Amino acid sequence: MWKLVKIKINGPYDFDRVLQRLSIDPLMAIHSTERSVKVPMYQEETPIVVKVQATGAKQDPSFELSSSATLTDKEIQQIKTIFQWDKPLQDISNHFAKTDLATIFQEHEGTPLVLDFDLYHCLMKCIIHQQVNMKFAHTLTERFVHTFGFEKEGVWFYPKPEDVAKLDYEQITELKMSRRKAEYIIDTSKLIANGDLPLYSLDNMSDEEILKKLIKIRGIGPWTVQNLLLFGLGRPNLFPIADIGIQNALKKLKGLDQKPTVLQMQEWAKEWEPYLSYASLYLWRSIEPQAEELVK
Repeated sequence: MWKLVKIKINGPYDFDRVLQRLSIDPLMAIHSTERSVKVPMYQEETPIVVKVQATGAKQDPSFELSSSATLTDKEIQQIKTIFQWDKPLQDISNHFAKTDLATIFQEHEGTPLVLDFDLYHCLMKCIIHQQVNMKFAHTLTERFVHTFGFEKEGVWFYPKPEDVAKLDYEQITELKMSRRKAEYIIDTSKLIANGDLPLYSLDNMSDEEILKKLIKIRGIGPWTVQNLLLFGLGRPNLFPIADIGIQNALKKLKGLDQKPTVLQMQEWAKEWEPYLSYASLYLWRSIEPQAEELVK
């Protein structure tokens, strides 16, 4: 028997755009017509699947959580955090209504910064996605999860760090990843498994502290840390200036002949604080083809 939990939040919150963006990842178990996604998570050590289904509209959002397990406050809070239901998107939109990003924020109203379902998953994705195009990155991640993870109720679970730590590098390179990337994946997982990298305690640290700690690890650079801060921890004030997508979005927005300079981007970003992460998200959205194709 599936147990239901009903949740109502303040709008705007566009869950259809959430599903559309999540659907880019082939590992996601999404039902667009039903307006739902299944989330893999753990209840203590037991893997459970939670279906998150939208039951309301963008301006009056509500949701139902269902699972074969009885959800505790811990799992419910985890879902709320993943989908950022406690973030006041109207306040953020009001902030950007007075900036040069007003048009983009109006067009993509109610788009939240949704987190990866687990911090370790996020870190592995970041490492796998390094220096490859997005389509191939998703293919490699899918191979990794299908080979070393497991499936439950139609949902794929990533392997745990202690399981990846036991792998040989050749088992990763067989998936068409480089030897160096295999070393990054397994060696980082070993650090997490033996407690040298307390991944799930990072949320208690500042952005700067996390950056200083993680870039000491081989295979983790500023790009990886920024992505972990954004999509793993949901930090609200990050602006990856070196990101090509953001540069292209600003070139389009400003009508420039070439990509903006670092100094230009730093100057423009001043009026977007303290919500630079949302500026980044909405700039990415403004140039994603799928954003134009979304059926409203």
